[in-house]
Amino acid sequence: MPSPSPISRRTALRSLAGAAALATLARGRAADEKSPALMPTSTAARPESVEGIHHSVCKWCYPKISLEDLAQAAPGLGLESIELVNPEDFPTLQRHGLVCAMVNFPTGKTPQGVTVGGIPKAFNRLEHHDTLVELYEQRIRETAEAGFTNLICFSGNREKLDDEQGLENCAVGLKRILALAEKSKVTICMELLNSKVNHKDYMCDHTAWGVDLVQRAGSERFKLLYDIYHMQIMEGDVIRTIQDHHAAIAHYHTGGNPGRHEIDETQELHYPAIMRAIKATGYRGFVAQEFVPVRDPLTSLGAAVKLCTV
Repeated sequence: MPSPSPISRRTALRSLAGAAALATLARGRAADEKSPALMPTSTAARPESVEGIHHSVCKWCYPKISLEDLAQAAPGLGLESIELVNPEDFPTLQRHGLVCAMVNFPTGKTPQGVTVGGIPKAFNRLEHHDTLVELYEQRIRETAEAGFTNLICFSGNREKLDDEQGLENCAVGLKRILALAEKSKVTICMELLNSKVNHKDYMCDHTAWGVDLVQRAGSERFKLLYDIYHMQIMEGDVIRTIQDHHAAIAHYHTGGNPGRHEIDETQELHYPAIMRAIKATGYRGFVAQEFVPVRDPLTSLGAAVKLCTV
């Protein structure tokens, strides 16, 4: 998604080739008894104190590092997942004992030539549904075949559409794919994004709207991707929101505010406290680092994982 960096999520995700040769990291293998589909077999510095919360990273934030090199470095940084990648990238992750904790969205053109599936044009418009259903059914199957369980989606921008009508339209469209999602054991996750700084006019920009949609969808296979950075901008009160609505949340993203850079003392969010709040809800999924580093990328990434291990 857009950031102060000129590189957009979409551009970065479609350009996984990069420079940055990294030193080969020794990795071991160890069987994970809980969930082979979600938890990779790796002895690479898995944080023991996190007790069930696992660490991921969004590939688009590292456009100058190839997926191969990032995957090679990931275990040594305490990461078990690289996310927001496409099915053609799954073999690279699996070769390094990693998973994709949140599979990237599919895109395609409607008969009228409109590109749908990304952030601006998605489920809040009835005229997009036929194309989206076809795209998402295919991506659900690809996700399930790889043994992964989360797939991202978006509401789309308002474009003068009333929020209540957009809510109803999203529910209608999502229900068309949820039977397959349930059968495939894939959770469709709509991301909460800010419409103040990064994604002007985006509809799913408040937790309450997203929670209402989860209730209307009426399926355990539709939940929210709670982006801490975005919701700090729109609402604040992050910890209380997580405590109140954690049942509707399937995944979390980080990011420093202001600027969406390193999650350190330069910004206003205190991630150890936020992570403790997430952990206290009983959450056992992944938290993904989604900040654009301004310092050495892998050093910053490793520091962020350590900071979020509570």
